[in-house]
Amino acid sequence: MSMMGDLSFFLGIQVKQLKDDIFLSQRCKLDRKSTSGTCHFLGASLISCHSKKQACVTLSTAEAKYIAIGICCAQILWIKQQLEDFGLKVNNVPLLCDNTSAINLTKNPIQHSRTKNIEIHCHFIRDHVSNGDSEIQFIETEKRLADIFTKPLPRERFFFLRNELGILGSQNLS
Repeated sequence: MSMMGDLSFFLGIQVKQLKDDIFLSQRCKLDRKSTSGTCHFLGASLISCHSKKQACVTLSTAEAKYIAIGICCAQILWIKQQLEDFGLKVNNVPLLCDNTSAINLTKNPIQHSRTKNIEIHCHFIRDHVSNGDSEIQFIETEKRLADIFTKPLPRERFFFLRNELGILGSQNLS
């Protein structure tokens, strides 16, 4: 592959070779759509993860993060329903986001003119936050576990996130 250079957007995946690593990415500069990634834990165990290109082009990072919060909230509601079917009641599930503007959109009941195009997401998330289904909390960018599903990472960062998710490397399997 080093003789070919970079393969950009081959089958929707960007392949980039560096000195020691090969990175795969779903980013697409052609359509400017963001990729959302979420991880869901029950206690310390990863039970669900999701990575998907968003259906629309967003005008800001806050809007893209807010759409990702909506996707994550819907998954949380599904998991809560499954747990209730087993007799477990869970309230105020923490939903972590690294964008304070997106978090503030969940708390501010006044619609701003710049957020009218995400009005449906606003009502959906606000309703579930006010009902106690979920609680939006800030997380530092360095602690975003879903980055492993949405962007190319250096080897050390990849191994760190893989370890934090509780995923074993192939050398640990016997």
